Amino acid sequence: MKLYNSLTRSVEKFEPWSPEKVSLYTCGPTVYNYAHIGNLRTYIHEDILEKTLEYLGYNVDRVMNITDVGHLESDADEGEDKMLLSALREKKTIWDVAEYYTEAFFKDCEKLNIKKPEVIAKATDYIEAYIEFIQGLEAKGYTYVANGNVYYDISKFEGYTKLSKLNLDTLKIAHREDVEEDTHKKNPQDFVLWFTKSKFEKQAMKWESPWGMGYPGWHIECSVIALKNLGERLDIHCGGVDHIPIHHTNEIAQTEGYTGKKWTKYWWHGEFLIDHSGKMSKSSGEFLTVSLLEAKGFDPLSYRYYVLNSHYRKQLAFSFESLEMAEKAYVKLKERTAPFTSIPTDDVQLSKKGLSLLEAFESFLRDDLNTANAITVLYEVLKSDALDQEKAFLIQKMDQVLSLDLLEAKESSATELSDEETAEIVKLIEERKTAKKEKNFARADAIRDELKEKGIELMDTPEGTTWKKQNQ
Repeated sequence: MKLYNSLTRSVEKFEPWSPEKVSLYTCGPTVYNYAHIGNLRTYIHEDILEKTLEYLGYNVDRVMNITDVGHLESDADEGEDKMLLSALREKKTIWDVAEYYTEAFFKDCEKLNIKKPEVIAKATDYIEAYIEFIQGLEAKGYTYVANGNVYYDISKFEGYTKLSKLNLDTLKIAHREDVEEDTHKKNPQDFVLWFTKSKFEKQAMKWESPWGMGYPGWHIECSVIALKNLGERLDIHCGGVDHIPIHHTNEIAQTEGYTGKKWTKYWWHGEFLIDHSGKMSKSSGEFLTVSLLEAKGFDPLSYRYYVLNSHYRKQLAFSFESLEMAEKAYVKLKERTAPFTSIPTDDVQLSKKGLSLLEAFESFLRDDLNTANAITVLYEVLKSDALDQEKAFLIQKMDQVLSLDLLEAKESSATELSDEETAEIVKLIEERKTAKKEKNFARADAIRDELKEKGIELMDTPEGTTWKKQNQ
């Protein structure tokens, strides 16, 4: 197995700290809104990483955090807590917001066949551990207090930029124009471990600490949760490339400062999903979610197929036209694998050709998760002259990693719709949306009733309208 290591900027042979267990940490969502499909692209590739490791025989322990406190508008600890802003916007408690969007995130993951991690750790469940961790850094001289907040002094940690490779003398931390810079830091890149004061005093989540009533900084969460659940030696730490310059750089500084030893062997990062305006993000207004894709008639697994046909280290340009092409290819693939759904795969003896195809599939996965080429091997299986039972076995094996439901039976014909029927439904949904904007609620209700008579149930969500065909 070879993986690209962001720390060394090279593809390396994967050799975990211990051959008995692979410790895998994946930075989870900040649950203040729905995950957009750019976020979910990274989670799909992390899912492939975990399933590939397990497929190759590794015993994987995976942990994911849920950030429900401490993540401010700027990654550099400036602005208001994203959770607080969401609660104010939606007129709910922060706890309700966290619960709602956590559930929504895992529903999206389920639709995309992303495996749920064995350990899911909410940031707010580790308050005492953060305080203990900060006290450990304090005892070693890594911290200082200014304006009531506890900061990590990066000048005390040698090799602060070993992951980011940035020049601190020329670096100016980017932040939004409406977010004021923290002037209490000794160095611009110092970061907050514990807040007791900020420009905003509306923070709802606060806890007692030796430094006063307050709440933890965002960066500390992943370090402590990883240490508590996976120990002082971590094999792989995952996240998006946007985590490299600040979040993961700060994690290394505080964790290795605390333990006094190298922490993570392999830093794994997924590239951005981009659209015509650049990186996909939530701050730009309307953003694309799984629910929105469904509202436009797309199968979430078509998006998974779309993502797997690109490499995780390359930016992927999104458009509905390209997703439509991917869906057509995925539907055809499902049609080609459908005849093998009921074929038993027990006691299959692979031929030389079958073995070579399986080896080719595995070799592409071993080569830094080359999923696009791995999928081409799947098509070679379908084109081969192998026996049907052998093909069914190979499809089943490959789908353990790809997770495209290739051998899942299609819905009965009673619930299937033609392309023309689907297009008409989508057209009516768009017409209903326009009618509601124009406050023509009578027409909007009429469209809903018309679709209901055709057996189509509409489900309105904050991110758009989804629909499903009712069983007859």
